[in-house]
Amino acid sequence: MGQSELKLQTLASAGKELKDNFLRALAEREEANRSGKMTSVIFIRDHNTLGQEVSGYIDYAHRLKTQDFEPYFSGKKQLMPGRSDLCYYNWKTQVSTSNSSPNFEVIYDDPNGLLFKNKRDKKILNVDPSSGPGEDSNRTFLQSDLYVHVVIYDHNIRTV
Repeated sequence: MGQSELKLQTLASAGKELKDNFLRALAEREEANRSGKMTSVIFIRDHNTLGQEVSGYIDYAHRLKTQDFEPYFSGKKQLMPGRSDLCYYNWKTQVSTSNSSPNFEVIYDDPNGLLFKNKRDKKILNVDPSSGPGEDSNRTFLQSDLYVHVVIYDHNIRTV
């Protein structure tokens, strides 16, 4: 078995027929997030199993390390923000949490609004849609049949 075949087997998205734009976008970023070349922050707004609107920011690279993504890519489970993610808000109960991750520090008291500071290169990721996302970062708005609103922020890590 060759090196590239071995790598494909470790990707949760490998061999899956992904019909949704959001799942395809996650699959395109999976290898880069697992290898540390990129860290992506996923914003999701949707309704939880109780029908309550929730939204939040997920550190994709961290979730890939701590969770099995096969159920998400195979459509058995829906990726949702939780209280342990970077930021989480339940619009009905008004429960709000923010947590730093191994990749990002949450900055929520800045006059520019919510920011995430990458712990490796110290660059700031700005999630305000009316501002640029920041140096070495891109913002991708996605249409998804699975979620009300999805945005992926990719932060490319420069290797020195």
